[in-house]
Amino acid sequence: MTPTTATTSKASGDEAREPSNLFYQTRSRRPVVARAEGIYFWDRDGKRYIDGSSGAMVSNIGHGNPRVLAAMRRQMEEATFAYRLHFENEAAETLARRIAKRMPAHLDRVFFVSGGSEAVESCLKLARQWALAVGQGSRYKVISRYPSYHGGTLGALALTGYAPMTAPFAPMMREMPKIPAPTCYLDRDSLDWEGRGLRYAELLRDEIRRQGPETVLAFIMEPVGGASTGALVAPDSYYARVREICDEYGILLILDEVMSGVGRTGRFLAAEHWNLRPDIVAMSKGFAAGYAPLGAMVADRRLVEPVLDKGGFVHGYTYAGNPLACAAGLAVLEEIENQDLMGNAARMGALLKSRLAGLVQRFPFIGDVRGLGLLLAFELVADRESMQPLPKDLNAHSRLVDIAYDKGLIIYSRRTRGGLEGDHFLVCPPMIVDETQIEEIMTLLTDSLAAFATEAGLPQGNQPT
Repeated sequence: MTPTTATTSKASGDEAREPSNLFYQTRSRRPVVARAEGIYFWDRDGKRYIDGSSGAMVSNIGHGNPRVLAAMRRQMEEATFAYRLHFENEAAETLARRIAKRMPAHLDRVFFVSGGSEAVESCLKLARQWALAVGQGSRYKVISRYPSYHGGTLGALALTGYAPMTAPFAPMMREMPKIPAPTCYLDRDSLDWEGRGLRYAELLRDEIRRQGPETVLAFIMEPVGGASTGALVAPDSYYARVREICDEYGILLILDEVMSGVGRTGRFLAAEHWNLRPDIVAMSKGFAAGYAPLGAMVADRRLVEPVLDKGGFVHGYTYAGNPLACAAGLAVLEEIENQDLMGNAARMGALLKSRLAGLVQRFPFIGDVRGLGLLLAFELVADRESMQPLPKDLNAHSRLVDIAYDKGLIIYSRRTRGGLEGDHFLVCPPMIVDETQIEEIMTLLTDSLAAFATEAGLPQGNQPT
């Protein structure tokens, strides 16, 4: 029995399914998951799905890893919860040490959280409390980029540049200044690629001066774009110049590595591709790879020590440093290191990116393929020369996802241009993916694109031989 698309209220087995008391974004139903293993899911009717997006770019080491599950069982037999004000726990202490060793020099203070929004929120609060502790209380503004996504809490949402998600809550939050994301692939000018990177970086300097340098606390960005910009990678020149500008004005550089971190791009932090030195890093998603809710803020000790000296960090979460979550995170880290999954992400990412780029010849409406490692995306356009988006009423960002899902392939999409128009799709399988599985993904994706093109009346060439 084949499930219908997510745009309807029916899914596999719905006829015998009780009405749900859950609600999320919509009323849409999906099949009930029965089990998951490796890069695959099976629903209750036995249909298999390839996890071509690692969920929401979370399941970095795949599903059902026996060594991670065993580590979690061992921790469960000892303690599943120990409140941080009452006890230390070895899982959290060990994981913090291991993460600190992976960080750039002096980023050796770790604060655990349960997710990406909490990690970003923690970064904001530490930055502000540092400014107060060192006598720079006029600094409170955090500049971010448009488009961008940094989380669902009001603090993180104030940094987010994605209109459908932010507009309803605008009266409830203090929106922060934005500069354009470095979407150089859309530009039609006389600058070369590196020149465009420098031009976008200089927009940060302009905005700092416009806001008043004494009021600006930090700049936050994703080194490789996530859902809002679809694996956007800036020119190399951008990264070094951003760091120089932050240093010039004494502002902090916060890197949101919630999606790009913990090996997905082929390096532990995506920032390592450019030797980019942050002051604070937010991580989550692949940190515990879906085995438990876990994230972290990692900060330079020069920021943390003054805050602790002034009476302590005024911030916290009930599940911060949860022993079960940290045991899962430690086991995930060991899998990444012991199985060379960062190396595999680099190798398989290069193969997958080349195969995605090969689709451009057959499908003229693919305008761009981008990303690093296994954080990859492609964007659909009406005209490749001008990069004009497809008509909004095609709803390509949702329709292609549904077609692929019916064929047994899970991919992830968003509106490309600030959430208002445009269509990009993230293809980010778990870091354990192999060549045979990449071919499976590509076969299903090609079939899905062909079906979408036929349905939407878009041009397509012949299948390459």
